[in-house]
Amino acid sequence: LLVFQVFPLVYMLYKAFFPESAFSLSTFTRLYTYEMNWGALCNTLIAAAATMVLGTLIAFPLAWLVGRTNLFGKKFFRSLFVLTYMVPPYVGAMAWLRLLNPNVGDINVFLRTLFGMAADATGPINIYSLGGLIWVLTTFYYPYAFITISRAMEKMDPSLEEASRISGASPLLTVFRVTLPMMTPSLIAGALLVFVAAMSCYGIPSIIGAPGKVHTVTTRIIEYNGLGAQGISDATGLAVFLMALAILILYLSDFVVARKQYITVSGKSTRPNIVDLGKWRVPLTVLVSLFATIVVLIPFATILTTSFKIDVGKSLFDPENFTLTQWQTIFSRSETMSCLKNSLIFGVVTATVGIVVACTMSYLLQRTKIRGRKLPDFLITLGSGTPSVVIALGLIMTMKGDFGVNIYNTAYIMIVAYLIKYLMMGMRTVVSAMSQIHVSLEECSQISGASWTRTMLKITGPLIFPSIAAGWFLIFIPSFYELSMTTLLYSNSTKTIGFQLYEYWTFTSQPQSCAMAFGILMIVVVLNFLLNKLTKGEFSI
Repeated sequence: LLVFQVFPLVYMLYKAFFPESAFSLSTFTRLYTYEMNWGALCNTLIAAAATMVLGTLIAFPLAWLVGRTNLFGKKFFRSLFVLTYMVPPYVGAMAWLRLLNPNVGDINVFLRTLFGMAADATGPINIYSLGGLIWVLTTFYYPYAFITISRAMEKMDPSLEEASRISGASPLLTVFRVTLPMMTPSLIAGALLVFVAAMSCYGIPSIIGAPGKVHTVTTRIIEYNGLGAQGISDATGLAVFLMALAILILYLSDFVVARKQYITVSGKSTRPNIVDLGKWRVPLTVLVSLFATIVVLIPFATILTTSFKIDVGKSLFDPENFTLTQWQTIFSRSETMSCLKNSLIFGVVTATVGIVVACTMSYLLQRTKIRGRKLPDFLITLGSGTPSVVIALGLIMTMKGDFGVNIYNTAYIMIVAYLIKYLMMGMRTVVSAMSQIHVSLEECSQISGASWTRTMLKITGPLIFPSIAAGWFLIFIPSFYELSMTTLLYSNSTKTIGFQLYEYWTFTSQPQSCAMAFGILMIVVVLNFLLNKLTKGEFSI
């Protein structure tokens, strides 16, 4: 962590403020007085803030309906709402681009027909805008808040709401007077997660924003990185802004919000109450179904249907417009298979190393009193909160051999970058599980004559195995389809399926890229199914 995370970030900060070995703010002055960069900065803040607000406003009522009421199909909706969490964000951008393209987007074509607009007209909705960018970011990052809020709701003391109902409050009044105030820390934590994710996203702004000249800090960093030494220097100046914002958010989340947590779980049962929706049960189920159809099902169906088209501007049912050629072409190319192989290898290695580190750190945190044991945990959290492009830039600047380590343009630098970014996903899962295993079980085993190793393998290991499996998958999946860091770190021999998909969409063929995108979606869904079976239904993503 010190070599591959702390040192690159510190060095990047040093180069930003000491460009010629002397303190200077000239880099920042030059960058942020340039209109395009200032516009990118404003767009980033506006898009991230709007996504945070909209995502939280969507996530809270959905989490309450799915977790605390007798809504029809609750388990199905819960699985559906976290589906976009498992899917690469740039796949969502591709889907919404097909739906809301101002010229040939399916929704725009339907609206023009509905309102009798001229056939050669554009719109009425333009996806290539800041509003379009915010909408796509929201649809793919609200699950961050949804998952955070859902887990907190499951741990609330039901007696608090029971007292409200006994006092004569209606279910809705109880939500606003009791549930919502108690959920405030989790709401803020989920909102901050959405903000950081939206702020550091590259895939969606590059596909949705760039064609409409709606630049963000991440897209500008990637552009500067391709301009040589001076470009990397300028990219560093922009990256410092993202880093500072991420550290501020991390501070607010871990040191301010965490101190305001309300203790609602005691030794007694904390099974949440199920609110009877009564006459609102059917209307709310219909409303939630409509939301799920628009936000999840239609975009993914669009990706699938586009993959079977010859001409994307025509209907799939037009004569001779249906073909399987795109799928045959994609998965018969050696380049695609090579990229898929790289993604699988990088993902497996990252997840395996990551889960070993996570188990080791979990043991140190939960079973020892070693001084400084919380420092690695803090650094892991810091790495997770650091924007992907910032991690990649720091590694590019320090891992070329100038400081004794040369892993530039190799698979190792990509695996290291993935570990820094995604290790916390596995770490939190395993720590949570180990904290629930009382140390007396291990003490009994050792008193009976078992060695420490045997105790770990026979007692602790089996008890936390579902969490270990879940942690492994939680690291593997984002590493498998990662794009932002890969765009900066790849070489000709280390291209991944995520990067090739982006290349296909940008330069080759939309139908072929849609076939590849749906293939990635199926792989992720199958992995989630395997995780569910492996942990006997205890965990799924």
